[in-house]
Amino acid sequence: MIEAEQLKYKLNSFQEPLEDLSGSLALEAKKERIDQLELNMEEPGFWDNVEESQNVMKEVKSLKGVVEEYDDLKTKYEDIETLIDMAEEDEDADLIEEATALMDEFEKTYEELRISTLLTGEYDKDDAILTLHAGAGGTESCDWAGMLYRMFTRWAGKKGYGTEVLDYLDGDEAGIKSVTVKITGMNAYGYLRSEKGVHRLVRISPFNAAGKRQTSFASCDVMPDIKDDIEVEIADEDIRIDTYRASGAGGQHINKTDSAIRITHLPTGIVVQCQNERSQHKNKDQAMKMLKTKLYLLKQQQHLEKLSDIRGDVGDNGWGNQIRSYVLQPYTMVKDHRTNFESGNPSAVLDGDLDGFMNAYLAWDNNSKKEEN
Repeated sequence: MIEAEQLKYKLNSFQEPLEDLSGSLALEAKKERIDQLELNMEEPGFWDNVEESQNVMKEVKSLKGVVEEYDDLKTKYEDIETLIDMAEEDEDADLIEEATALMDEFEKTYEELRISTLLTGEYDKDDAILTLHAGAGGTESCDWAGMLYRMFTRWAGKKGYGTEVLDYLDGDEAGIKSVTVKITGMNAYGYLRSEKGVHRLVRISPFNAAGKRQTSFASCDVMPDIKDDIEVEIADEDIRIDTYRASGAGGQHINKTDSAIRITHLPTGIVVQCQNERSQHKNKDQAMKMLKTKLYLLKQQQHLEKLSDIRGDVGDNGWGNQIRSYVLQPYTMVKDHRTNFESGNPSAVLDGDLDGFMNAYLAWDNNSKKEEN
């Protein structure tokens, strides 16, 4: 059977890359780490420190996830081999169809795992803090920022990541003016750093009675949530601390006290905000941690213009600076202007189907760094 021979040839082409992938994923080291952490979990007093024990459990879950994904990939490979052999022996076209469908799944999983090996940045493994700001355009842009917030939280949910809103400011009529959300999970920052920049939406406005096409902008900033204590000296005279009344979901309490904190670092213009805690003191601690992280990352750069390497080249929140366009009318397409990766299904993308864009960015970024070196 010609189809069986072609499928077998295609499958065999993955034999060596599959073995190479095992080394790239450092599976043996991951298995040793799992064994060590599980031994630690059996030690007396392990559960006394709730935060530390939860971090260990999260790491074990993440490590096991990678190992299980690779094992599943190997199993698919063997299953396809078996189906091809059976199809050839019985001359069964249905088995070839089944093997072809499984081959498609195999290739998709292989590519996802291969891309994950590109997450080698110093902070790629860390949780992420993502901030969205509506651009100029009033209600339209606020609605767009709300749509992006939904998109990213949907993506996080599909990945099994946790989300925690740190700051939230409602739009005057719809959507949100700004939101800061912490996304927790292995490699959260590594994936989400692809989203830094200005996102552009083109659609027929739902807020315009004339039904005119409208272009809206919203900016996305992402930084890693670095777990280690960061030693950054911040002089009191270099910061301005403002308190304000919290906004958004949170029950009756959230609108009764000025517990939300906004800190402005005057020399750099960096602004951080937090309102998720009831305590003004806790909000201040969280905001200061975010500020120290941003200043620490800034300090690591040799020149101020290189801040975009970590913080993201956000640019002005408007025309000419977008990293990605989401077009709903007069045609439907989402296109990334850095990688040229595109999707003809904006609904799926806005529902959190971002892996294709993120994987394309990681490959593009990796190639760019190789060219620089």
